[in-house]
Amino acid sequence: MKNACLGLVAVALLAIGVIAAEEKKEEKFSATCPVSGKAAVEDKTVEYKGGHVYFCCGGCPDAFSADVAKYASKANHQLVQTHQATQTKCPLSGGKLNPDTGVEVSGVTVTFCCNNCKGKVAAKTGAEQVDLVFNDTAFGKGFEVKKEEKTN
Repeated sequence: MKNACLGLVAVALLAIGVIAAEEKKEEKFSATCPVSGKAAVEDKTVEYKGGHVYFCCGGCPDAFSADVAKYASKANHQLVQTHQATQTKCPLSGGKLNPDTGVEVSGVTVTFCCNNCKGKVAAKTGAEQVDLVFNDTAFGKGFEVKKEEKTN
């Protein structure tokens, strides 16, 4: 009986390990090129706000660099999408976050200080939502780019 229980525990632990490994596999790189809107690749980048913006091809970094302001909202969104930036405050007011006010904005869950701010964003769709939440002013109020740890 004791061996059977130990066997079941071993099988359960093995299953948990397999599930965790599968979840890690699913966390593949995923980003949208801010210039073309196509899937970005990891080897086409430009440094931006202490992080990296990813592009779909070799031509898009030049277009981005030529007019950063035009693509800022999408680039800021990508910093959050790729987990290089985290939300710290409400992007509209700069206030403390209320966990009950989450809204998905182009695949990224964004939280607000109140239902008023949430409602403003929920009333928009697509590019209008991205521009409202991730424009440079809103990004500065609500998000922080993670500092890269340097190895010695």
